[in-house]
Amino acid sequence: MPSNNFCQTRSKKVFIVAKIVDVFGYFAPPIHIQIMVATFSFNPFAENTVIVYDDTRDCIIFDPGCYLPEERAALQSFIETNHLRPVRLINTHCHLDHVFGNKWVSDTWNLALEIHRGELPVLQSFTDVCKRYGIPNAEPSPLPGRFINAGDVIEFGHSSLKVLFTPGHSPASLSFYNEKEGYLIAGDVLFFESIGRTDLPGGDFDTLISSIREQLFTLPGETIVYPGHGDTTTIRHEMEYNPFL
Repeated sequence: MPSNNFCQTRSKKVFIVAKIVDVFGYFAPPIHIQIMVATFSFNPFAENTVIVYDDTRDCIIFDPGCYLPEERAALQSFIETNHLRPVRLINTHCHLDHVFGNKWVSDTWNLALEIHRGELPVLQSFTDVCKRYGIPNAEPSPLPGRFINAGDVIEFGHSSLKVLFTPGHSPASLSFYNEKEGYLIAGDVLFFESIGRTDLPGGDFDTLISSIREQLFTLPGETIVYPGHGDTTTIRHEMEYNPFL
C-alpha cells in the first residue's frame, strides 16, 4: 500500500499527513492531530473517525468508520505507535458511515459499544441500509453494552467529556465537550459553514437548528469543533459565517 508520512511537532500541536490509496481510487485526506485529538477520514463517505487521549495514554475511539483493511491498519498503527490504550468505544450517532468499524474495534480492544438509547433503531437497521447503498461485506455492529444519557460525564485517564444531547440529524445524536481543552466532538450536527442533513429517517431540520443554537452556540466561541465530515471549525466561526444559522 503506497503511503507518504510526515510528522512535525509545534508546541502542543502535532500534524501528521498521510496519503493512502484505497480500492475506491482516491487519496484519503490528511490526518490531523491537535490538542490530543486525532481525526482520520475513512470510507467512501469521507467520515471522520476521532480518537481523543491524554497524558495517561488512555483513549476513546469515536465513530470508527474504518471499512477497508488498510483503514483499520492505519487506525491500529496510530494507536500502537503512540502507545495508546483504547478504553471506550462511542458512537455520536449510528448512521452506517460512522459504525463500519464498530465490530472490529470492539473485538480488537475488547470494548463495549456505547450509544444513546434513541439511536438503537438506527443501529439495528445498519445491515438493511448497507444493502440499499450496495455496500458489500459490511460487518454488523455489536449491540451496545451501555447507554449514554444527556448530562453524563464520560471519563478517561485524567480527562472528562460532558455529554450534550443534539438530535436533528439523527434521532438521538450526542456531542461531547471538553471544557478544559476547549474542543467539541460534534458528529454530524455541525460542520464547517454547514449543518447535518435532515432528510434521513429520524432527522428533523427544526430540531437540528434548536440543538445547535441551544447546546452548541452556548459554548465559548473559541471552542474547536471536530465534525463527522470535513475540516475542523470553531463555534465563533459558525455563529458568524454559517449560512444555515
